Amino acid sequence: MVENKKQMISPKLSALIVVHNEDHQLQACLETLDFADEIVVVLDRCSDDSKKIASRFTDKIIEGAWPLEGPRRHAGIDACSGEWIFEVDADERATTELGEEIIKVIAHAPPGYFLVPIDNYIGNRLVRHGWGGSWGVLATPRLFTPGSKTWGNQRIHPSLTLVGPKRRLNKPLMHLVDKDLADMILRLQRYTDAKAADMAETDRSKTFFLNVLRRSVSRFFKCWVMRQGWREGYWGFTIALMAALYPLLSYLKYRLNSSSNSEEI
Repeated sequence: MVENKKQMISPKLSALIVVHNEDHQLQACLETLDFADEIVVVLDRCSDDSKKIASRFTDKIIEGAWPLEGPRRHAGIDACSGEWIFEVDADERATTELGEEIIKVIAHAPPGYFLVPIDNYIGNRLVRHGWGGSWGVLATPRLFTPGSKTWGNQRIHPSLTLVGPKRRLNKPLMHLVDKDLADMILRLQRYTDAKAADMAETDRSKTFFLNVLRRSVSRFFKCWVMRQGWREGYWGFTIALMAALYPLLSYLKYRLNSSSNSEEI
């Protein structure tokens, strides 16, 4: 817990979390956000006890149905009243050290955004190396002022438009990315389904299979070698494999589910 810190600063800090049926882990996340002046929770088509849990921590709850990530994120951003916004997901945990750093930084920082380092966990294991290629990140812009971060409209990995100088915090945000290998495989299924739907909407029929295959090989090399996934043993290899399979499976799902699947590749 960060004691008596929020009374010492003038900028108001809003913590924002967007969830869909996350009652199994929502409370653990919200318990780590006590350093914020307000908590805003967006409930997207929730049919579980997420609202009941969220109401224990805040009365600022927005409910609705948003098919795309960008609009539901912006529904939450628009509801935040703070000069600074700290955006988290239900499978993430803010440490005391991170909370203290955020409070210290926003006390004097000009408007813009900060990259927040990410510590990715698989089960109880901290996996530091190999992430990338749309398969996990090591830092992401989670602390920002309104107007400095805009989400795109893609289903998976929406584009971000950032305004201001790139700055970075030192203390990491804990990300409980996968429970085990089975959980990781299910995530690959979700990601590739969403990416294939995005590809269908933007008409990628002129994308060549060999280019996709080349990109998959490149992603494996970057994750396994350049990002030193080899240091994580089998987990590093699995992460590199998932990063390589993501564009390949997405493309195959798109082609096989589209009217163009009769064309030669």
